[in-house]
Amino acid sequence: METALPVERTLTQTDHARLMRLLARGGQAPLPAAEAMRDMLDTSDVVPSPAVPSTVITMYTQVLLEEQDGTQHQLTLCYPPDANPSRGQVSVLSPIGAAVLGLRVGETARWQPPTGDERSARILSILFQPEAAGDYLR
Repeated sequence: METALPVERTLTQTDHARLMRLLARGGQAPLPAAEAMRDMLDTSDVVPSPAVPSTVITMYTQVLLEEQDGTQHQLTLCYPPDANPSRGQVSVLSPIGAAVLGLRVGETARWQPPTGDERSARILSILFQPEAAGDYLR
């Protein structure tokens, strides 16, 4: 059996600190999701906001994804209180939200929705990234 290596993620110091606080509050995500997020936070490359490449998905980044069947989706990665899936605002604690955080254009996000079937999508482009626009506080 082949072992999948974890995907290297890049996070801003601000996003990392906020997500650590969110997880410390507890009750925000089921235990397996919280543990997976903690593991990802522990193994990510953490950089100052001005140093994050414009090709990396950070919090409040708008991204264009393409699923295996060619279907394209636009989403904005956000914190749970701002989530509104019908408007494309996806919580970082959702399966797809956690899957795309810290990835780069051209990489593939993999997640398992509640239905149980693994899904994946390639990151086609970043439509907006707060840090690239000079917004380091968002």
